[in-house]
Amino acid sequence: MGVFSITVASLVLLLLHQVHAKNIYSLSKHGKNGCDLFQGKWVHDHSYPHYKSGDCPFIGKEFDCQKNGRPDNQYLKYRWKPFACDLPSFNGASFLRRYRRKRIMFVGDSLSLNQWQSLTCMLHKAVPGANYTLARTGGVSTFRFPAYDLSLMYSRNAFLVDIVKTKLGRVLYPNSISSGNTWKGFDVLIFDTWHWWLHTGRKQPWDFVRYGGKTFKDLNRLVAYEKALITWSRWVEANIDPRKTMVFFQGVSPDHMSPSEWGDPNAKTCSGQTLPVLRENYPGGPHPAEIVLERVLRKMSKPVHLLKITNLSQLRKDGHPADYGYAGRRGMDCTHWCLPGIPDTWNELLYAALS
Repeated sequence: MGVFSITVASLVLLLLHQVHAKNIYSLSKHGKNGCDLFQGKWVHDHSYPHYKSGDCPFIGKEFDCQKNGRPDNQYLKYRWKPFACDLPSFNGASFLRRYRRKRIMFVGDSLSLNQWQSLTCMLHKAVPGANYTLARTGGVSTFRFPAYDLSLMYSRNAFLVDIVKTKLGRVLYPNSISSGNTWKGFDVLIFDTWHWWLHTGRKQPWDFVRYGGKTFKDLNRLVAYEKALITWSRWVEANIDPRKTMVFFQGVSPDHMSPSEWGDPNAKTCSGQTLPVLRENYPGGPHPAEIVLERVLRKMSKPVHLLKITNLSQLRKDGHPADYGYAGRRGMDCTHWCLPGIPDTWNELLYAALS
């Protein structure tokens, strides 16, 4: 009986290991021959960027650093190079043909907007003569290429879970998702949430947190973030058919407000940064939110492909609008990214995953 119990226990552990190994593999999309596209370095490339800001008349003012007067342009001349292979070249015309009659939605905060706008610019550059429409209904923006019947949509949803206005005030419910019906029926979904979980004081978007039948004035932000991600993961498990919909998580986009993280005692923020961190790993180490995100994704049974953008973006302290977002009128922006810029690489990785 004891031998049988040990054998069964060993078999269960082996099966659990295989399941978790499968989920870990699904977290990061690998290239051909097992090449990890997310392990690499930034290399100078004169052929970059994919487009100029003038090629894309619908870039948001907050991302158009060149038009806003940024004097340097070397930050545009870097390409992500995986160590064991080359990242597949983005082919916008091929993307449009392959995703004819498809619907793709980005769901998240303004970092999701950053990536959505990048992809629309990259595709518009590939077929500059093709007609497009751009419309907004409520919190959903839709960029459409009628000739391809392709819709690229962005749904503004900074937390994925619910914040409800009550008599008590604004209440965050980390265990509730009421907007999930908006996400159904798409061919590709790319989710994102993190940036707004950091806000405190006047910028904090809730007054109370309701969880587990109790009301709190606040929760540790990483704890609240993980609870929300678990709720989102359960929504995916219950509502997504992997045969019909590919699900991605954008990953955690880092900010560069603390120069101590990249070892520059003379800097104060990302302002004036013109060069990447030219090394394999970020001196500041792994991002705590990325660790939480991967922990949640590993426990899922349905595949969610993580675009592991965190480390490669941490190395690009030079890629933010800094003083050149909204022409410098809204303070220092070391959170979002210039376009053209780093989100174009995120979309190259997305393109590789979708190919």
